[in-house]
Amino acid sequence: MTVTSADVYERFGVQRVINAAGRMTMLGGVALTEEVAAAMAEAGRAYVRLEDLKNRAGEIIARLTGAEAACLTTGAAAGIVQMVAACVVGDDPLGVEQLPDVAHERREILIQLGHWVGFGAPVAQMVRMGGGRPTPVGLANSVCPEQLALSITAKTAGYLYVQSHHTVHHGMLSLDTCIQICHERSVPVIVDAAAEEDASLYVRMGVDAVTYSGGKAFGGPTSGFILGRAALIRGCRAQERGIARPMKVGKETIVGLLVAMERYLARDATKVAAEIARQQQLVNRIASGLRGLPGISVTSRADEAGRAIVRAAIAVDPATGKDAAGLARFLTEGPVAIYPRGHRVDEGFVAIDPRPIDDRDADLIVERVRRFVGG
Repeated sequence: MTVTSADVYERFGVQRVINAAGRMTMLGGVALTEEVAAAMAEAGRAYVRLEDLKNRAGEIIARLTGAEAACLTTGAAAGIVQMVAACVVGDDPLGVEQLPDVAHERREILIQLGHWVGFGAPVAQMVRMGGGRPTPVGLANSVCPEQLALSITAKTAGYLYVQSHHTVHHGMLSLDTCIQICHERSVPVIVDAAAEEDASLYVRMGVDAVTYSGGKAFGGPTSGFILGRAALIRGCRAQERGIARPMKVGKETIVGLLVAMERYLARDATKVAAEIARQQQLVNRIASGLRGLPGISVTSRADEAGRAIVRAAIAVDPATGKDAAGLARFLTEGPVAIYPRGHRVDEGFVAIDPRPIDDRDADLIVERVRRFVGG
């Protein structure tokens, strides 16, 4: 008997949900392709010297992305911890053993205040776990180049740039500006690019290290990887003998990520365009199904962080006595729980991310929104 993913969750008494929020950790990342799932199952049925597999995986990912070096980790959050640790102690064995406590003061990690956010956990906490001392730069809605330049002292170990829809975008310094200011003062620049789609962009821009989630844009299992300059990646790998020991990645995950990366980076422009067209078709389907519904309007909305994603924004007119937060709750409380993207409910709308859904899911979402209005 073939066991489907839905059967597995039902067997253990856990409700399967419709993910209309996107590639979110809280909803399990992504649904794996058959190719990736099969590769992970095959890897799980055999033994391998894990160090050899990790070394080879780093070589392959570095080659695919154009980086000097790469290493694997359990996710982008762990990647932040390891990058910070590499900035603070490098690959010094004694320093690795001492973390998160260190015997020197060069441990400040500068972060623009608008990037001082949470993503399910505080970014600043990840910095502290890596032995860093998170140090804010500027104001929450305004940072000027002089503020960053004057924040760099003998205690500065690195600068962290967070590329995310969670951050403030208006008034922050661009990454190009941050790289120029920091590199002129010999300060390494590290980037959290957890959900970003271009696996080589930040390497091309000249950052010292960048971490991605393997289980979001790239379609891999829950995992992560770090790209960057060889010396800093050595420091990241060295943490596997210390604070990164609890962040180790198993053989099945490594193989699954490699297959997913190869598959993702082999896409051509035609496949990318087809995916965007599929997203727009689903957005249009939802908009058509809700057209004329009292108090509801639907628009296409581009991704806040600039990725090639279009979403359906369903706005609720508060004059009806209902609101977007109520719609988000209603969708999750149905017989089949539907999780929309609720980051902007305070602005009067919920968003439907078309990447994880199909036509049947879109029709169910339309039906549930109609019930919300009719109820």
